[in-house]
Amino acid sequence: MTRVLKAGILGATGTVGQRFILLLSQHPGFEIHALGASPRSAGRTYAKATKWKMSQAMPASVHNHIVQTCEPINAFKECDVVFSGLDADVAGDIEMAFLKADLAIFSNAKNYRTNEDVPLIVPLVNSSHFDLLPFQRSKHQLNKGFIVTNANCSTSGLVVPLKALQDAFGPLSRIIVTTMQAVSGAGYPGVASLDILDNVVPFIGGEEPKMEWETLKILGGLNQEASAFELLKGTKVSATCNRVPVIDGHTECVSVEFERRPAPSVEEVIKVLEAYRTEAQELGCYSAPEQAIMVTREEDRPQPRLDRDNGNGYSVTVGRVRECNVFDIKFTLLVHNTVLGAAGSGVLLAELAQKKGLIV
Repeated sequence: MTRVLKAGILGATGTVGQRFILLLSQHPGFEIHALGASPRSAGRTYAKATKWKMSQAMPASVHNHIVQTCEPINAFKECDVVFSGLDADVAGDIEMAFLKADLAIFSNAKNYRTNEDVPLIVPLVNSSHFDLLPFQRSKHQLNKGFIVTNANCSTSGLVVPLKALQDAFGPLSRIIVTTMQAVSGAGYPGVASLDILDNVVPFIGGEEPKMEWETLKILGGLNQEASAFELLKGTKVSATCNRVPVIDGHTECVSVEFERRPAPSVEEVIKVLEAYRTEAQELGCYSAPEQAIMVTREEDRPQPRLDRDNGNGYSVTVGRVRECNVFDIKFTLLVHNTVLGAAGSGVLLAELAQKKGLIV
């Protein structure tokens, strides 16, 4: 039996923080020990400080938790892991202060994703990138602390089937992805109702560059010294991102071209996707889904309302796998953007880090 980890949550009153609370309160491996938010919420009980927006009730265990400021003092000093659901405009300095205090940080923010010495990990894809942490600890003179980031919510879904295909068939030369992204990805209050109801918004600020760049880091590797990341070479990614009137679940239409000739058939691709296994599954992580990629053969699936909770929100659902007249293969995928695409990734990453002996 592994020990129960004391967990802190930064940005606990926001929508990502609320999802962290739901996931951790139902998890046998974590005890919610400290909740942090803005100074205006600090000193109040969580129930009084929070406008709860999840579809499940606020766990009774956090009602009377006193919210603290986001500083690495008091109860946060006692935490084994700290999950950050902070907005990017404040996350940078706060997360760095926690890192310097020798705490283990799992960040949902974008601030450190591009850093050479910070792993950007989707737990069903590139858990080998944890191997950079000894260098990161040495650089910052840490004993037990580190910072790991999870990917953008739309990238998190895209890279899972891409990794399966890359492993089985070799390099992917070109990828085009068009997203239909849920409003929960914009946080709360998010997109104004008169902008999104009866509408599709064909722009999400910064989203397309993030998808194009993050995919190359996640599917790339480490240098020989395990001191920096090497972006995937020879692969081009083009993303078009849209906001649609769906609450949870990002849908993505993907076209892929392989370097390999002849390209794999539809049947070969489906077989590989269904058979894909991850280190999180092999190590027996509590949150790891039984099937990382669920392939549906129904012609009108996946659909957010019907498929977003597959694998408790940790599975990526793929459907409509077929030949592409321009590239080789095209398919549609669905990812639960606030589970695997956000807070759930952080939780599963912490489980992996503990299994790998990185949390001391």
